[in-house]
Amino acid sequence: MRRYRLEIDNVRSHLRSLWVVIGLQGFIILALWFGWSQAPKQLRVYVPPDLRSGAVLNAEEVPPANVFAFAFYIFQQLNRWPENGATDYGSAIFRISPYLTPRYRNDLIADMELKARRGELAYRVRGVHEVPGHGYEERRVDVLSSDAWIVWLDLDLLESVKGMTVKQTTIRYPVRVVREAIDPETNPWGLALDGYAGDGPRRLSDAELAKPDANSTDADKEPS
Repeated sequence: MRRYRLEIDNVRSHLRSLWVVIGLQGFIILALWFGWSQAPKQLRVYVPPDLRSGAVLNAEEVPPANVFAFAFYIFQQLNRWPENGATDYGSAIFRISPYLTPRYRNDLIADMELKARRGELAYRVRGVHEVPGHGYEERRVDVLSSDAWIVWLDLDLLESVKGMTVKQTTIRYPVRVVREAIDPETNPWGLALDGYAGDGPRRLSDAELAKPDANSTDADKEPS
């Protein structure tokens, strides 16, 4: 009888240990579930354009090359008036509004209204393109913080009215870019243009075109 009683005690002890293990597993499962529930549902990773030398990628960290590519693409779309600036300027602002901060969007609308009153938009065709040899370099993006940058864009500006060229010049645009991850459905970049930095756009001299300097300020200022 003593042997059977010892076996029963052993079984009971084993059951108690199993309940302890089950309790620990339940606690671990709850902890894992809580961690999973707190994890972000969407994760944005910015991949630099040149990976020949490898790259260490951190979630939500925006490489300067991506900031430059974003600023150039959106700014080019903003300044593309294919037929008539009187309608194309407003259409461009509306089309890319998810990529503009509210302040800059209001500034653009005010600029459009001013140009319209002056008669500077009717039948005006406008476009900008990158100056050859003035593409992305590290010095063309000033990192102000993890959420703000200044991008120096050297662009050829061409405007015509009814087929007649009225403006053809090279301008340096110091474009301010900020993080604006509000609506990933309409703005997957998570970035937005925030207007101009410093003294704004200015015309480049022949010397600067031959040897560009992103921090030079000797040339005459040119309004946008």
